[in-house]
Amino acid sequence: MPEADTELHYRTDYELLVAVILSAQCTDKRVNLVTPDLFETFPSVYDMARASEEEVFSYISSVSYPNNKAKHLVGMARLVVSEFGGKIPDTREKLMRLPGVGRKTANVMLAVYFKKPAMPVDTHVFRVSQRIGIVRKAKTPEEVETQLVRHIPTPLLPKAHHWLILLGRYVCKARKPLCNECKISVYCLYYIKGNAMRREENN
Repeated sequence: MPEADTELHYRTDYELLVAVILSAQCTDKRVNLVTPDLFETFPSVYDMARASEEEVFSYISSVSYPNNKAKHLVGMARLVVSEFGGKIPDTREKLMRLPGVGRKTANVMLAVYFKKPAMPVDTHVFRVSQRIGIVRKAKTPEEVETQLVRHIPTPLLPKAHHWLILLGRYVCKARKPLCNECKISVYCLYYIKGNAMRREENN
């Protein structure tokens, strides 16, 4: 999958930021169902900044933690308008000043929209990178990020993020990885160890 990309639907940096905030502990599929009406009603960061939390909530009630996310979206938009002149910032430090934006969300914006070398670590990346064996003994997302950034060539970081996510979402599933369908199983520590254990059991 040489051109792997986000599965969130967006047209602008503002729309991507909203979608990523909504996607926390929620599926991209669910987010993509609610954002068309949301963006039609609040097409710009200025429109979102003028909205009430109750108005935003009515559009996102089906996503996880809608109360918190409505508060974050309105707060994010107001800060973008008041502190950054209505322009979504393009550095991790400034992005993380926005409500609802942690390190992972900031890194997604850097990697996906601004095409900067960044490695967002979500649950898929955290699990898959350790299962494969390209990350060892990492206990936090930041430790995983540090090791991946060390091992992956800088220009490939934005794509590698999506490679790991999509592998985890569709092949290297949490409960039942589809090892027989995986194209990189011969390099995978989990698969190699499993084969070794099966050989021992058969002997």
